[in-house]
Amino acid sequence: MSYPPHHPGYPPMPGAVSLLVAYPQPIAPPPGCAVLVVSVNRGPYLVPATAAGRFKVDGRDVPIPREGTWYVAVPAGQHDVRYTDFMGVPVITTTVVAHPGAAHPLSFRFGGWRNRVHDGYGTDVTKFGMWSNYLIALIALVVVGVLCCGGFGLIGALSGSS
Repeated sequence: MSYPPHHPGYPPMPGAVSLLVAYPQPIAPPPGCAVLVVSVNRGPYLVPATAAGRFKVDGRDVPIPREGTWYVAVPAGQHDVRYTDFMGVPVITTTVVAHPGAAHPLSFRFGGWRNRVHDGYGTDVTKFGMWSNYLIALIALVVVGVLCCGGFGLIGALSGSS
């Protein structure tokens, strides 16, 4: 099996590159740092996943305003990377070991059934991936339907037997 090559070095961006800031174009990592190449899809949701959620690296917010590919400079080392919902509940989590000067691609995929994150080789590196909002809504609808219909049936049976 052959793997796609690692991302080549990027030309330097004019001006200084700040850590934990999302850039819409490729950036050169500062000395001793790496770059997370974060791809985010909209998801099948009515409100795009990026508009309703927050991207966090080691618990710090990194503003990603919309779907697409974003470049984030991070210090070398191990990082907890996650997407949370608007209340801070984790939706997708993973861990990345960033090597100095390297680009680490992460593809956050918000799907119809499960939310997952993949690395640059297409390998699923999700530590935690919450079910999709649609699947949660479907399960809630079934539970409410059973409770509601079951409750009416129970009340009808009790009132009919007396």
